[in-house]
Amino acid sequence: MRATGGEQPSRLRVSALVWEAEGVLSVHLARPDGAHLPAWTPGAHLDLHLPGGLVRQYSLSGSPADRTTWRITVLREPASRGGSREVHEVLRPGDVVDVSGPRNNFALPQVTTARYRFIAGGIGITPLLPMIERVASAGADWTLLYGGRSRSSMAFLAELSRHGERVVVRPQDEYGLLDLVDHLGPPTPDTSVFCCGPEPLLAAVEQVCGSWPPGTLHVERFAPKLYAAAPETDTHAEAFEVVLHRTGRTVTVPAGRSILDALEDHRIDVPNSCREGICGTCETKVIDGVPEHRDSLLSPEERAANDTMMICVGRSRGPRLTLDL
Repeated sequence: MRATGGEQPSRLRVSALVWEAEGVLSVHLARPDGAHLPAWTPGAHLDLHLPGGLVRQYSLSGSPADRTTWRITVLREPASRGGSREVHEVLRPGDVVDVSGPRNNFALPQVTTARYRFIAGGIGITPLLPMIERVASAGADWTLLYGGRSRSSMAFLAELSRHGERVVVRPQDEYGLLDLVDHLGPPTPDTSVFCCGPEPLLAAVEQVCGSWPPGTLHVERFAPKLYAAAPETDTHAEAFEVVLHRTGRTVTVPAGRSILDALEDHRIDVPNSCREGICGTCETKVIDGVPEHRDSLLSPEERAANDTMMICVGRSRGPRLTLDL
């Protein structure tokens, strides 16, 4: 299961807004009483409850050592569904917002690996910043390959400049696509690769690392990975039953609906947020049965274990699934 913070939202004050690059805004959050915020680890994100009712996930991009302020960084998306627009146009210093978390689906393990290779595309730099701080302070061997549309759109270049040649900045309008093979080098068993960015970059990194040792690559997506099941295994058109282990109640999940949808139809509330299989809020333990995973979060090893699933998108490969609900 993902490491989670308290699910009850905290009331935090917007203490500052800082422009990091063209269209990229950092929001600094603090407790109104000035007390310390909960501890968090590199790779964690928050659920930001916006004044208009939307809930969006944003990576913590500041330092875990700073217990007085949380920093999230938001790209103004031209095709925004409303979240980034509201952050950029509505939030102002002094506003008070609800925040859930932190939650970590992209954790950096204890620094023991010999080499770390970080790859960021655009706003994907945000969860990598605290990771870099951690491995740098531990004296590990690391490099960052950072791409974006142009230098003007790439956040935190000044902040990263103190690391010198370990950071390779490659704006697309100057260099073209990132040279992943050159940055990563040959497969080695003592290397960890962390990547965050748009789907084409993640797909390219997954392809390059396909022959690397299992567990080498760690990615975080800001949008769901395209799901494509083989026709003979796709259960989207089949109804099935979900047994709620804690109560013994059985709920039928109709064709074309998620488990979360069916539970809500029966007024059964389960914590959830993104409804796209990327945030981990609705992760649920599987007691019996075989889930069909449609999320963009679980590793291949976790999928194969079939002991947990994201019920906002997942379904069942059989007629019945028993969940720890």
